[in-house]
Amino acid sequence: MSAPLTQFTITEAVPGYWRITFNNPPLNFCDPETLIELQQIVGLIESDDTLRVVVFDSADPDFFVNHYDVSRFSDFPLTPGPTGLPTFIDTTTRLTDSPVVTIALIRGRTRGGGSEIALACDMRFASLERAIFAQIEVGAGVFPGGGGTERLPLLVGRARALEIVLGSDDFDAATAANYGWVNRALPDDQLDAHVDNLARRIASFDKPALAEAKRLINRRTLPSADDLMETQGAFLNAFSWPTVSERGARIAQKRDEVGSDFEARMGYHLGNLSTDTQ
Repeated sequence: MSAPLTQFTITEAVPGYWRITFNNPPLNFCDPETLIELQQIVGLIESDDTLRVVVFDSADPDFFVNHYDVSRFSDFPLTPGPTGLPTFIDTTTRLTDSPVVTIALIRGRTRGGGSEIALACDMRFASLERAIFAQIEVGAGVFPGGGGTERLPLLVGRARALEIVLGSDDFDAATAANYGWVNRALPDDQLDAHVDNLARRIASFDKPALAEAKRLINRRTLPSADDLMETQGAFLNAFSWPTVSERGARIAQKRDEVGSDFEARMGYHLGNLSTDTQ
């Protein structure tokens, strides 16, 4: 029997439509428990023959799904799932391949691994005023390891993916929408209604038609599992680089200096690290 969920709450809005809300205070970090619970949720999604659409949102208006908690790096789950792939790749691959339509309703910051979870959803809608996006890994001395280097170029094109990944800066929702990172950026007071109306509309349609349409679109628009595996292996290996520990010390110093503003303006601070550590 599966363990009870502690970071996610599932609510049935109407038959065929779930809202799944993430809540991992204080900063909504993606951590090992997040990935294990998300893998469990994908299993629940796959097992419900009546389910047509799922909307993922956050209980924290300042953070959708934050970057991975690197203080828990040694606990990064690698247990193979039903696909035979390790936890993160298994979960995001199954989420994308599922016949159920998945929508990310993004309010607040979504960076790093959190951004890669959003990228695994079929659609993304963002708050114009409150959503912020980033792949911050290069600024932290490594590179995206969970699909950012594969899924982003398919959405935004090569040049913009390089800008996002190599620049490691924060992007506002309007720019993300212009680039194709998200479907639309809507005024915050219109976001929930727009996504809810779309989800209810999808939930009213026949599941075989939804599932087959998604499968056919997926044929030319998804990264290969081999590429995802190669990237994750390279990502995990990168943490043995001497430069990573050196940059990590500078990041920790900056975090101590600026406090909560580090997570609020992470893109800015990663580009302004001291060259000296105490």
